[in-house]
Amino acid sequence: QVQLVESGGGLVQAGGSLRLSCEASGSISGANVIGWSRQAPGKQREVVVTATSAGDTHYTDSAKGRFTFSRDNAKNTMYLQMNSLKPEDTAVYYCRVRIFRGLQWYDYWGQGTQVTVSS
Repeated sequence: QVQLVESGGGLVQAGGSLRLSCEASGSISGANVIGWSRQAPGKQREVVVTATSAGDTHYTDSAKGRFTFSRDNAKNTMYLQMNSLKPEDTAVYYCRVRIFRGLQWYDYWGQGTQVTVSS
């Protein structure tokens, strides 16, 4: 069982920056996939960035060039640095950890942190 706690959300003006953090209760170094997703009001949850155990990192098109994913395995923490924020980035941001073990996927989500970008 992995518990995830996000922090760092808030209200920021367009063009500003925020850094989200997600601390895991257990090690994330062995996870198969980790990353961030977001859900705007009235919309489906969408993937923002995923990082695989193979070392690949994939960003959604709207995040490329503005958002940067990083991780600190020693602290069991992942981060999302968001720059040049736009009002359309307003959403609840969730971190996610996926582990494949025993022929089964285990999916863990944080409780979410609100990001609001004002125009």
